[in-house]
Amino acid sequence: MQKAHAIYTLEWGGKKLTFTFGQFALQTNMSCTVRYGDTVVLATAVISKTIKENMDYFPLSVDYEERLYAAGKIKGSRFIKREGRPSDEAILTSRMIDRAVRPLFPSWLMNEVQVVTTVLSVDQENDSDIPSLLAASAALAVSDIPWDGPIAGVRVGHVGGEWVVNPTFAAREKSDMDLVFANVSDRVIMVEAGAKEVPENVMYDAFVFGTKHLQPVQALLEKMRQEIGKEKITEEVLEAGEETTSDDQVNYQTLTEAFITEHLGTYLFGTLNNTKASRKEAIGKFKEALEAHLLGAQVGKEKRRKAQGLADAAVGKEIARAILDERKRVDGRALTDIRPLVSEVGILPRTHGSGLFSRGETQILSIATLGAPGDEQTMESMELNGKKRYMHHYNFPGFSVGEVKPLRGPGRREIGHGALAEKALEPVLPDKESFPYTIRVVSETLGSNGSSSMASVCGSTLALMDAGVPIARPVAGIAMGLASDEEQGRYTVLTDLQDLEDGKGGMDFKIAGSEQGITAIQMDTKTKGLPLKVVQETLIAGLDARKRVLKNIASAIAAPRPDLSPYAPRITTLKIDPDKIRNVIGPGGKVINEIIDTLGVQIDIEKDGLVMITSVNAENAQKALQWVQDLTREAKPGEIFEGTVTRIMQFGAFVGVLPGQEGLVHVSELAWRHVPTVEDVVHIGDKVRVQVKEIDDQGRINLSMKSLQEKPAGYEDQSGRDFGGGGHDRFGGDRSDDDRKMRTRRFHDRRQH
Repeated sequence: MQKAHAIYTLEWGGKKLTFTFGQFALQTNMSCTVRYGDTVVLATAVISKTIKENMDYFPLSVDYEERLYAAGKIKGSRFIKREGRPSDEAILTSRMIDRAVRPLFPSWLMNEVQVVTTVLSVDQENDSDIPSLLAASAALAVSDIPWDGPIAGVRVGHVGGEWVVNPTFAAREKSDMDLVFANVSDRVIMVEAGAKEVPENVMYDAFVFGTKHLQPVQALLEKMRQEIGKEKITEEVLEAGEETTSDDQVNYQTLTEAFITEHLGTYLFGTLNNTKASRKEAIGKFKEALEAHLLGAQVGKEKRRKAQGLADAAVGKEIARAILDERKRVDGRALTDIRPLVSEVGILPRTHGSGLFSRGETQILSIATLGAPGDEQTMESMELNGKKRYMHHYNFPGFSVGEVKPLRGPGRREIGHGALAEKALEPVLPDKESFPYTIRVVSETLGSNGSSSMASVCGSTLALMDAGVPIARPVAGIAMGLASDEEQGRYTVLTDLQDLEDGKGGMDFKIAGSEQGITAIQMDTKTKGLPLKVVQETLIAGLDARKRVLKNIASAIAAPRPDLSPYAPRITTLKIDPDKIRNVIGPGGKVINEIIDTLGVQIDIEKDGLVMITSVNAENAQKALQWVQDLTREAKPGEIFEGTVTRIMQFGAFVGVLPGQEGLVHVSELAWRHVPTVEDVVHIGDKVRVQVKEIDDQGRINLSMKSLQEKPAGYEDQSGRDFGGGGHDRFGGDRSDDDRKMRTRRFHDRRQH
């Protein structure tokens, strides 16, 4: 039984880090609660007692569970208040932890293992992903589950030229990188990073800085393991169910290893296996030959099944040996060669932008779609609230690898690859003020043989430039690999990783960026971690490879198109006084809905008064723009309007000049001649030309019709003023200009009341 309430603490990055064992979930193999600031995470680790029949892979599942109560929230849906499907952020965190812990399980382990991290409290300052990773590591290290940890993870920021350990959400907004990585001792075992075109040497310095600050955490984790750790479960050979044949007297392992040594190289390198299918076929034939050889030696079924597992491991070892000893790759390429590259744009006729990128047998078709600002995705999760204007979605159907697979929506891999490509392009996108469109890119994997995620980065760049999105610079991605012996005493970094090269002793180090620097990294490995010198060499080699890919992209399209597709909507923007937003919306949305329904446009209004009108019809967009301008602008003295008479009074006529705005044409301003009654000149509904005579001190509009009429020859105003009518008004007698203004003002006052 766990030691009750074992507590370990550490000051780390300016905050208290606390590990607690024996408080919650006491029926697990081990549980651990981690608190960092006021963020609290519970991790549990459980292993099954038995192995499923014919299990030939390690069934590990890692889950990160968000709880809205942790942030004091209730789900916004009116009908469903319970947490449902994990958010994309939760899935990405699950994948991150999985990639960090998976390499340290022994190869013989086939029991199901489940690690669950549940977020119990969030302080809205400290991201829960690092505490979750540490909690999972602590639970596994102290449990009896076979695992070669512990590991420690850290987030590194770079704010104002200064390095920051575990920056808060606010600090991350100002940082030019967001690097998360996990170490075993001083070796890097997992990387997840986004950056604003950070140079390779600065990124390497971030690893050095983070590794230094991980040491006290690793020391504390090791102390826990030694003081309260359970004895680990060891491999057991189960006799039950074994076949009782001459297999009992035959050392199947010796037979298998001898056959592999003699024949595997011939199958892998005897002919040039330059396609994924040919390599798969060669390995299949080798395994068939091994099966026949063991069957002839009367090796039993169960032992033959285990021999096939040895053969799979031997393939990776043989490929690594050939690279290390002979600098020879299975497809005949040099170690720094990139497979043939093809970049094309404008593939699809009616989409807003499309790009086809191929690298060897990996083929990605990316499509860009531009939408109105209102098409942004609303984000609601435990730690996130807001909107997202750029989205990248990645699809990986079974046919892309020649397999039959049911189409049941995106899995974790699709979500992870989509997010990685999204992260890679985000730093070069234009800001919303200069390009207010919502942008969605979909990458369709049509063929896959190594790093379709990095091909998606390239395809997205092509599609965005084809759509006319003014990205700052093209971005490309490349996957770097590794061949190494067990202790990594000998190793070689490989450019452009593919299929069989991603085996034991290898790595999948994806690097995306522009010519100016790195925008995204994702790395996982099948080793016990990478020395920092391997990380440094990989970053340098990745830059050279990335530049070659960027050159190929430039051969298809060197810069974003100057114009958008004719099928893309146009967005017209204007800035209005925020106090006049209500004029555009109207009571209950009546006014804005009238504009939308009449002209078929979409209108989005920001709190600062930015109005964005989206339409595929340029004429209607301009009409909507004019409509909004008329609703929000003020008439100025001297302006001329074509207005409609809305009301008749005994002393003048009211004329609508702007939406929701009308002015008074006093009877004396209707004509140069004497006007006995207003109806002698105008009637309700008449269209008349008027000029703004003045805006009084209360903002009321006084209009004139006669100012736009030709003044009669010899006309002279008896009062010395150009009011017409011999200085007489509708009410009789001589009236001064001030008298008329006073009467008009009184009417306006009565109208307002």
